[in-house]
Amino acid sequence: MLQYKSIVLFLILIFVMFAALDTTPAYGQQSKHMDVHFINVGQGDSIFIITPNNKNILIDAGPPKAGKKVVRYLKGLGIKKLDLVIATHPDRDHIGGFPAVLKEFKVKKLLDSGKLHVTRAYASYIKSVKDQEIPMTIAKVGKEIRVDTILDIRILNAYSAHKTNNQSSIALKLSYNDVDFLFLGDIEDAQEEKIAKTYDVRAEIVKVAHHGSKTSSSSQFLEQVDPDVAIITYSKYNKYGHPVNRVIEKLFQMDTHIFSTAVYGDLVISTEGKHYSIFPQKSPLQGILER
Repeated sequence: MLQYKSIVLFLILIFVMFAALDTTPAYGQQSKHMDVHFINVGQGDSIFIITPNNKNILIDAGPPKAGKKVVRYLKGLGIKKLDLVIATHPDRDHIGGFPAVLKEFKVKKLLDSGKLHVTRAYASYIKSVKDQEIPMTIAKVGKEIRVDTILDIRILNAYSAHKTNNQSSIALKLSYNDVDFLFLGDIEDAQEEKIAKTYDVRAEIVKVAHHGSKTSSSSQFLEQVDPDVAIITYSKYNKYGHPVNRVIEKLFQMDTHIFSTAVYGDLVISTEGKHYSIFPQKSPLQGILER
């Protein structure tokens, strides 16, 4: 019993420490905040960004069954329109929820990887874009995304000939003053290596590629990113073995704080461009014990 209480206390202390990795300055002029929401959609990705000037960006919408969850989440925030929607690649665990989302919100424009796919989920996604008459553009590597003048958002990877779905993922670096985010979709080792040779990939926060699978997150690449925080999106009981031990062990060796949607549920990172705070939905004890 004593050992159990010690474990519980240890987990609670970790939760309290992680939930406040940084603090906002107590004096001086306050900057505008940006909130990055990692929505727990199970085995899949959905990331929602409210920029400093209140522009709304949605990156992916999870699998088909997660569409309603994403809609509820956004409506819970009072969101009525989306300035930019990004479909990183055509796998169902990334674009499957879009039909439900695109029907409920006015979308100004959509950015697609350009990779075609012959599946029911992809066909449903494309039909929704056409039905809602949403302007679509194809991502180009190196191009800047201009949504909010305060932010620097650059496309690091997109589709080119002979790439698979995952290899075609739109990867992004978002910078708000001193705080950098990497959103890596499901890119693989080869794309990570190419990106690191071309761009500065150092970032405080990284959304780990492909749910922490064995195809991505090489030790060399993680060392080049040198993240303070790693976000891993996956379902606790997924059949793919995500995340693999190699990725977790490397992040631990680097003293990177690891947050997963499987354990913490929905995650929000709030930053004013210099400091950031992380707000998890659940404590690690809740997440571990919950079924």
